[in-house]
Amino acid sequence: MCATTSERVAMIKQIVFLKKRDDISMEDFIDYYENQHSQLSKRMGAKPALPNAQRYVRRYITPEKNPLTGEVIHPGYDCIMEIWWNSREDFEAAMKGLADPAMLEHRMADERKLFASNSNPVVTVEEHESPVGPDNLIPRCVPVFD
Repeated sequence: MCATTSERVAMIKQIVFLKKRDDISMEDFIDYYENQHSQLSKRMGAKPALPNAQRYVRRYITPEKNPLTGEVIHPGYDCIMEIWWNSREDFEAAMKGLADPAMLEHRMADERKLFASNSNPVVTVEEHESPVGPDNLIPRCVPVFD
C-alpha cells in the first residue's frame, strides 16, 4: 500500500550487475536466485536477513530491439539487483556485515553456483526524475506500513 507525497525522500540505492553462469538456463538462474540465493542470509541466521534494507529487488534482463538501430544488443548482464537503504551509514554497515569472514566463504560458494563471477560491479546511484503522463507530474509513492 502506498500514499503519495510531494516530499523527496533521500535514500541510497545500491545496484549490482550480475551475469549468470553460461552452463545454466535463464529459467534455472531465476529459480535458484529467487528460491535459494535471495534467502541465503536468512538461512544463515541473519536477523533480519538484510539489516536496515528498505527494499530488495531483482530485475531479470530481456534484451529488446533498439528503436533507433533495430539491433538487439545484450548488455552483458542477466540481472540487475537493487537494494534501497535509508542512509549511507546503513549501506556501509550492511556491506561490512556481508564481508564478515564467518559467513563470507559460504556466501561466495553459493554465488559460484549461480553467477559467472564473484566479481560483479556494485554501484550506488543518484536518481533524477522527469515529469510524465497527462498531468506532467512526477509521481511520488512512499510505503505505508500498518
